[in-house]
Amino acid sequence: MPSTTVDHSSLPVASPPDASPPRGRRSNPWLTLLAVAFGLFMVQLDASVVAIANPEIGRALKASTADLQWVTNAYLLALAASLILGGKLGDRFGRRTYYLVGVVGFTLASVAIGLSGSVEGVIAFRAAQGFFGGLLMPNTLGLLRAVFPPRRFGMAVGVWAMVSAVSTALGPIVGGLLIEHVDWESVFYVNAPIGVIALLVSAAVLPQSKNANGRRHRFDVPGVVLLALGLLCVVFGVVKGETWGWSSAGTLGSVAAGALILAAFGWYENRIEHPLLPMRLFRNRALTTGTVVTALNFFVMLGLIFFVMLYLQNVRGFTPVEAGVRTLPLSLASLVASPLGAALTARFGPRLSMPLGMLLQAAAAFGMLTWDTGSSYATMWPPFVALGLGVGMVLSASSDAIVGQAPVEDGGVAGGIQATALQIGGALGTSVLVSLISSRVGSTLNGELTGAGVPMDVAAGMAEAKDAVAMGVAPVSPDMPAQLRAAVVEGSGQAFMNGVHTAVAVTGVLCLLGAVIAGAGLRRAPAAARH
Repeated sequence: MPSTTVDHSSLPVASPPDASPPRGRRSNPWLTLLAVAFGLFMVQLDASVVAIANPEIGRALKASTADLQWVTNAYLLALAASLILGGKLGDRFGRRTYYLVGVVGFTLASVAIGLSGSVEGVIAFRAAQGFFGGLLMPNTLGLLRAVFPPRRFGMAVGVWAMVSAVSTALGPIVGGLLIEHVDWESVFYVNAPIGVIALLVSAAVLPQSKNANGRRHRFDVPGVVLLALGLLCVVFGVVKGETWGWSSAGTLGSVAAGALILAAFGWYENRIEHPLLPMRLFRNRALTTGTVVTALNFFVMLGLIFFVMLYLQNVRGFTPVEAGVRTLPLSLASLVASPLGAALTARFGPRLSMPLGMLLQAAAAFGMLTWDTGSSYATMWPPFVALGLGVGMVLSASSDAIVGQAPVEDGGVAGGIQATALQIGGALGTSVLVSLISSRVGSTLNGELTGAGVPMDVAAGMAEAKDAVAMGVAPVSPDMPAQLRAAVVEGSGQAFMNGVHTAVAVTGVLCLLGAVIAGAGLRRAPAAARH
């Protein structure tokens, strides 16, 4: 019978000698890794591709800005609410089963989005995508935790992290090519061949693995309801914070309600025999630290990529494909960093690789302080490289710290914890950094416009255009005189860069804080464990 004791050290724990191996077919760990990589690639690519498609969806379906927000928010809310549930279902009833259900459901929902023909249909099927992604994602790590021995689990996580980081970074390039040369529906149809390959390979090679005692336990339905409601409220408050204002009653009320529900969830989980989310997992310092740093890692990555793409397309005037190509150093650095981070983690423990990754991200953020409206590419690629190295290194180290610290029978739940932290961090990153940019643009726009030569009365009349300027769009019209038009473009661009500099300065400080948290929260690896 598998042990349920959590090792309180910061090192990955070995499975107990009497832990049951995966049932059914004989498993090949590396084939398992190959199979889950296809599903992971599909979900992560889709997450970043859709951001490129939103403007075309709006034009084709005559969708409002609020509609387009829900195209993104419906997915985020459904995903956040289902990740830990998906991991628990896999642990109890079979990780292979729920991974395959997730692959099939995500693929069908993607095709349905392209066929829907209305923005309401897109929103509904995006929510379905999120739910099935919540079944798929945590069971990728749960399957790896079940088939890889502890000595090799870190390297497996490194490859997993590499696939995740590269697919996310490739999204803008793939999306740009599809939008420019095909149509917006193709952004979703591209998941069909990937999903079919993932299904065929997974059905052929994946072993079944689950908690052998799961069927004896009553399923924690109240826990499912409490956790889903709590996460929905928190994530809804976060994604609406930029629109409503962070100090608004709606934002504060939603986040506070979510926090209270999650506190009630934690209290309830500690008082039942077979909880949905065993609170004992968080007694492990490495797992808790990894969860916090995972959220911060994707706060930085998704937040920075969001406004970097605005800068490249709206301020510099590059097409989506040209902008995506210029971020290739980020993708290539991620490709190198994930296995490198896994190797460093295996050799020295996450106490080295995790803070190092956060310091590299801090260097990337502070490097962006040198950017202006006409920066050469020589000033852009070094921060992209540092960001890719840092994100990939932290992702592999934190995945090992979270899932590698959990007992094998809780591998799916641990994967759900990591994926939930990732989603909440990413939602916070885009919302918070856009708010910082908007606030700074609002306070400096008038001064920058007049400084660029725009008459004071004209500049004052452009105050209402601050939301457009915060997205890098200059409020110009075809009938403007050429000299005035040039001045408005110059002043608006400078106001946007003021906002970017504020956002990257705050991000850099948060990265330094993350490095401190990682260094303090993780114990040094003993020499015996480094081999």
